[in-house]
Amino acid sequence: MGLIRPAPPAAPPDSPARDPGLPPGAGMEQAAAAASACTLCAPHLPLGPRPIHQLHAKARIVITSQAPGTKAHLSGIPFEDASGERLRDWLGLDRDRFYDPTQVAILPMGMCYPGHLPRGGDAPPRPECAPTWHPRILPLFARPRLRLLVGAHAIRFVLGRGMPFAERIRRYAETLPDHFPLPHPSWRTLVWAKRNPWFDAEVIPALRQEVARALAPTG
Repeated sequence: MGLIRPAPPAAPPDSPARDPGLPPGAGMEQAAAAASACTLCAPHLPLGPRPIHQLHAKARIVITSQAPGTKAHLSGIPFEDASGERLRDWLGLDRDRFYDPTQVAILPMGMCYPGHLPRGGDAPPRPECAPTWHPRILPLFARPRLRLLVGAHAIRFVLGRGMPFAERIRRYAETLPDHFPLPHPSWRTLVWAKRNPWFDAEVIPALRQEVARALAPTG
């Protein structure tokens, strides 16, 4: 049974900007606590800092997504919305396995809800977050077998900008067995997938196979 641990309550929007850092030799538990205490982006967060992540050193899959939406911010649970249901369907995982931190870790590009854009839609992840926390946290995973790059921000941050978005998704096999690039599982992707039927026909079956491989017991 997966153990869902909501993030601590949000800090006030006027909290002082603070990076709690990470002492040398810190383990994943200390890193997770430090990340939860981060208020580095507080001046830019309309609902205040509430870092949302799911971290465990034994996780076999690491999901690098974009940033939590309003529902995840309010609940403190990553992917606690329709996009999460869609992502779990893509992966072939039920809620228990998805929210089991010893199997699936979630380390977003931005751990806090970034607010809305003036013309609608969520703002991009804060640029301070991933460069600060990913280098500290990623080395603490013991044996990750697959990293899912969910959305354009994660793909560009890890794999660079050398390929058009749709082409990068379709050529997923080139980055295996370490990385699997995916679109963000928002409602907009349903429209995109209709224009690109190869996504459901080719990419999703391969994704489920790679997820099963990553989570398979090792002898």
